[in-house]
Amino acid sequence: MHVRSIAIACALGLTMLTATPAQAADTVPASGTFSFSTANGILPTWAQEDIILIGVSPGSVTTTTTGTTARVTLPIVAKTGSANAAAGGFRLTNTTTGVSVRCSSPTIDTIARVVDCVLADGTNASLFRISSIRSRSRVTGQSTVTAIYRGVQLRINGQAMADQLNKALGTYTFSPSVAVGIGDLVVTRDR
Repeated sequence: MHVRSIAIACALGLTMLTATPAQAADTVPASGTFSFSTANGILPTWAQEDIILIGVSPGSVTTTTTGTTARVTLPIVAKTGSANAAAGGFRLTNTTTGVSVRCSSPTIDTIARVVDCVLADGTNASLFRISSIRSRSRVTGQSTVTAIYRGVQLRINGQAMADQLNKALGTYTFSPSVAVGIGDLVVTRDR
């Protein structure tokens, strides 16, 4: 249960039920990928501000030869309810100052609609919000279930996160009103 949800419920005088351990979702091994390509104009805008996108192994970033878009690819390693944990990550680096914002071990949550990251100081932050998902499908095999999410649109998660990125990287380029990227999430787990 999120601390913010509890605080809101208490302020409204509501009683909240919490899940018992038996009701909580179990974490299970999973495989697959979360990948997204930067939206039109994003990479050139960041480049003008000396900001580059770098993969953190086993994640990767591949930039087109023209430098107009980049594709981030992250392997999925576990699933807990609607949260899909990826390995590796990526970082945004200001090449002039050397300052980076690193998104490690991203968790892509399709119900909460966020991409949560572990930052360099060990805290968690929801870097992106998922503003839309174009399509969802499920393929059930004899021993596995694969969930497929196509057209996952990413934006900076609110003005506070945009302000945090702008301050850390010494820029004014980040805004929650602009689509940062669009991608796909494919997750396979045992039945």
